[in-house]
Amino acid sequence: MQSLWQAPALALLIGYLLGSVPFGLLLTRLSGGGDLRKIGSGNIGATNVLRTGKKWLAALTLLLDLGKGAAAVAIGAQIVDGGGAMAGVMAFIGHCYPVWLRFAGGKGVATMMGVVAALYWPSGLVFAGVWLGALYLLRYSSVGGMSAAVSAPVGAFAFGHLEFLPPFLAMALLVLWRHRANIARLMAGTEPKVGKKTDEAA
Repeated sequence: MQSLWQAPALALLIGYLLGSVPFGLLLTRLSGGGDLRKIGSGNIGATNVLRTGKKWLAALTLLLDLGKGAAAVAIGAQIVDGGGAMAGVMAFIGHCYPVWLRFAGGKGVATMMGVVAALYWPSGLVFAGVWLGALYLLRYSSVGGMSAAVSAPVGAFAFGHLEFLPPFLAMALLVLWRHRANIARLMAGTEPKVGKKTDEAA
């Protein structure tokens, strides 16, 4: 009887712990940049790391945040059938609400992309394309991240992979919730574009 819940519980726990590693915060501190939470928007994501002036550090943060989402999916899938999606979603939640930082984490866009790409790579390509395209055209980090997140469940539906619709939709909704302050600023016309000091990381 224990095995019925132990394996799923393990997948969920590993996913959360992987996702909760605040790479942006750790890398910035190790590189001598200080506490990332006291820089710019205070966010622990790659966009805020960019404000330290170290592009390579921001790129590494982005890759690691992507990687932990993908790694959680891979590990979860090895633990239990269907564990990839469970662990992936928990990694995303861990990034947004890391216990080590009193549950004050990032917006989750990069980690969500890693999860989406690992579960179904065509949706991952759409995610990346929408993220980069919106960011290039509109220059709003928040709009790029939110648009990409919403594209994941839409893509899963369009491609006919409805099994991915629930996890993708759940993550997309949480991304929108995490961007609620950005949405308010967009509506007020006060949301800064990429490159501004007050622009918040996705």
